[in-house]
Amino acid sequence: MIIRAVLTLVLATATVGPCGIAWAQTSADQSPDRVADASVPEPAAPSLSEQSPQSGLVSDIKLYFTAPLRWEAGDWAWFGGALVAIGAAHHYDTQVRNHFVENLKPGQTVNSDDVQDAIPTAAVLVATWGYANLVDSSDGRREAWAMLEAAGLSSVTAYALKYAVSREGPDQTSDPNEWLKGGGGSFPSWHSTAAFAVGTVLAESGNDAYRWLRRLLGYGLGVATSYERLKHNAHWLSDTVAGAALGAATAHFTMGRVYRTDGQSSLSVVPVQGGAMLTYRISLP
Repeated sequence: MIIRAVLTLVLATATVGPCGIAWAQTSADQSPDRVADASVPEPAAPSLSEQSPQSGLVSDIKLYFTAPLRWEAGDWAWFGGALVAIGAAHHYDTQVRNHFVENLKPGQTVNSDDVQDAIPTAAVLVATWGYANLVDSSDGRREAWAMLEAAGLSSVTAYALKYAVSREGPDQTSDPNEWLKGGGGSFPSWHSTAAFAVGTVLAESGNDAYRWLRRLLGYGLGVATSYERLKHNAHWLSDTVAGAALGAATAHFTMGRVYRTDGQSSLSVVPVQGGAMLTYRISLP
């Protein structure tokens, strides 16, 4: 019972971040008494695409790790669903492990291929950044930064959980319930976490013209990486599910910050030569 209580407490941080979008909105400083002068145009404020996303990193880190303090009903429902998914996956941990090791000879082991399994995720991030610079796309650079921030924040959380939970992996034991072991570091899967963090940004960023392709590639990256970790006997199924939840939630938080808008609009009458002009202003990403 003590172990279960500890695991429940630790899992409470595994999906930190899903409410980030709601709390990513920032308010612009607008004065209701300001009168527009058509003859002297105001200097245009730098657009979000022109602003450096790195400038808000400290604020993002603070908001990310304190996000559960601001969770609402919908966020707790998302968290509950993640716990149910992790619990369901845990039920099948042994069966999935047996499927991948049943053909091994006595004493034979499987190479975990840690570096190999991380290459696709790193390649997507580097390719996004490289292409953005090649075509000089500020939107592409923002997308690459969102990937990098999501991967970074989720990785810190993943390794903190690994240290706290200390679960032995399927390459160390055949018992999926070996928690709180000093040498364990299986839960959650860092590879799955990073892959879903980067993949979710790829899937949900950009315009909708190729949304189906982006989602196929983005979520496919996460699923394929998780499958490889299972195939290489490096993680339990529940490790990869927890990593997927953590990575995806962090990606949504990061996108909410990097692609944040003022969220304000205004209707005003602007004097022009010979009359007036009705204008409607809204900030868009």
